[in-house]
Amino acid sequence: MKLAFCIFKYFPFGGLERNFLRITEACLAQGHETHVYTMDWQGRQPDGLKVTEVRFSGFSNHGRAATFVSNLEKILKSERYDLIVGFNRMPGLDLYYNADVCYVLDIARRRSFLSRLTPRYKVYLAFEKTVFGPDSGTHIMYLSEVEKQNYIAAYGTDESRFHYLPPGIDKERIRSVATDRDAGLRIRRELKLTHDDRMLLMVGSDFVRKGVSRSIKALAALPDNLRNRTRLFIIGRGGRGGAESFEKLSQRLGIGEQVHFTGGRDDVERFFSAADLLLHPAVSENTGNAIVEALVAGLPVLATDVCGYGFHVKDARAGDLVNGDPFRQEEMNQLLSAMLSSPKIETWRKNAIRYSDNTDLYSRPRAALEIIERVAEIKAAGGCCQSN
Repeated sequence: MKLAFCIFKYFPFGGLERNFLRITEACLAQGHETHVYTMDWQGRQPDGLKVTEVRFSGFSNHGRAATFVSNLEKILKSERYDLIVGFNRMPGLDLYYNADVCYVLDIARRRSFLSRLTPRYKVYLAFEKTVFGPDSGTHIMYLSEVEKQNYIAAYGTDESRFHYLPPGIDKERIRSVATDRDAGLRIRRELKLTHDDRMLLMVGSDFVRKGVSRSIKALAALPDNLRNRTRLFIIGRGGRGGAESFEKLSQRLGIGEQVHFTGGRDDVERFFSAADLLLHPAVSENTGNAIVEALVAGLPVLATDVCGYGFHVKDARAGDLVNGDPFRQEEMNQLLSAMLSSPKIETWRKNAIRYSDNTDLYSRPRAALEIIERVAEIKAAGGCCQSN
């Protein structure tokens, strides 16, 4: 088959991007001709993958996205693809990989009414409607049952258009390093951590949505004897504004020397091997790939219960969840202090390994390939794809 994959930007450190790359590699391995259309590509390109950077213009993210989509539509009309697969919401898709929370509900919950009058809102709402609206024929690969029901509630999307994808963790890559105690000791030495120090870890881009400020405040609220020997490492990109505002927050709270932003990294598993606890107190989160990666690594987790993958923490008995809606900082502060002081931490580690050995957290690329081939057959047979 001849496939078109569409993604706004590719960089090698995001959860969406890692899954995107593994799915493209699965399609290539199956012999499918795979083209990628994007505004910007950073990092390696798999052999055989054809990447086209599409022109765009504008001073805002939504303006650039709108011109990218407009120019992309012209390109796609001139080509004959068996299937057009999107990894961001946009018009003209046969199949959408849904890694995002429902935009219309998320904005209604977190922003004022005035935000719904902005050009940004109008552009992204229109993109979402073209995928999930009742008149759309776009099929959807979904990752979270909770988020699937949110889209159905918001748009009346026909349930038959949804296709479930399990997680797609690279077990061998993570487990081979993350459970190596010597690797953990080496990176702790690199980070100048003593045996008695506690290491907290966050992994993910978009620091506002991932709840970085919540983790910083929880660290600052620890009892003196625990706070003074605890450090927080944040891996990823900050989104708009980067890390600066969070660095200022940690300085104001008197823990500036204990909070470290590493930027994007391709050796996250080394940090898993060294950390005592993964924090993922997201404001909103379709899934939370870092949560299941941590479980595969045997790392206990403290996350908000709004994360689509939060249930894995409870099922694994490998950490705890804090209420995310409404979120109370004091509750997270108390849980963090209790978990860092708990004698259960080694039990949580063992539970995480046992759970991840007996639960399918790995088959997403293969499952996505099967869905892509099935939806292409539906389209070829005259089934409904793309927006009417």
